[in-house]
Amino acid sequence: MLKQRLRAQLLSLVALASSLSALAAMMNPDRVATAMGVFLVGVNGYSQFFAVYVGLRFAQAFLALLAARRADQPVLGDITALFLLAQPAGRFAAAFAIGLPQGLLLVVCGIELAAGLLLLALRPR
Repeated sequence: MLKQRLRAQLLSLVALASSLSALAAMMNPDRVATAMGVFLVGVNGYSQFFAVYVGLRFAQAFLALLAARRADQPVLGDITALFLLAQPAGRFAAAFAIGLPQGLLLVVCGIELAAGLLLLALRPR
């Protein structure tokens, strides 16, 4: 029961962080893009940025919140963990060609990795 409660709290924290991240990206896309090393050019650049940094983050937040509230369905938390882990996995793949992320993005990557792995470790049996 403790694992289930901890997992629900972590999922709620993921939902909050994802929502705040999406809100920040929506309110000030240029600043967030610069912090992430992304250069926004033209309508398509902004559209793609909003799709990933706003749309997907809000979807991830919704999924995490749903998973936190539906502890009887651990697969929702597993899917949330996979979404979190897909991001550092993609960055790891890019590291072979370009190198590891730097600065704030490296910290974000570490948090995503830790949260995803912890969600899987707290999975109820």
